[in-house]
Amino acid sequence: MMMYVYMSMLMFFCGLMMFSLKRKHLLLMLLSMELMVLSLFFIMFIYLGSLGNDYFFSMIFLTFSVCEGALGLSILVSMIRTHGNDYFQSFNLLW
Repeated sequence: MMMYVYMSMLMFFCGLMMFSLKRKHLLLMLLSMELMVLSLFFIMFIYLGSLGNDYFFSMIFLTFSVCEGALGLSILVSMIRTHGNDYFQSFNLLW
């Protein structure tokens, strides 16, 4: 049981490290954030399973994380259409 918790914490910190190291490309940042969200879902799934509760809240969390991923991909497609790439240095956020 604790092995799963340690593995999910390792997944979260790997995603956090990749988020901080690969901050030039938006796609890599979105993928690392999805890894962090999946590790949080795994931790919540283990926690709710150990308490003996039902998994209704984890399904709500998974639904919101899927909506967040779709929103991030739509922003990525919009940026690639307007600027041609996903580098953060190639566009100005303030306009």
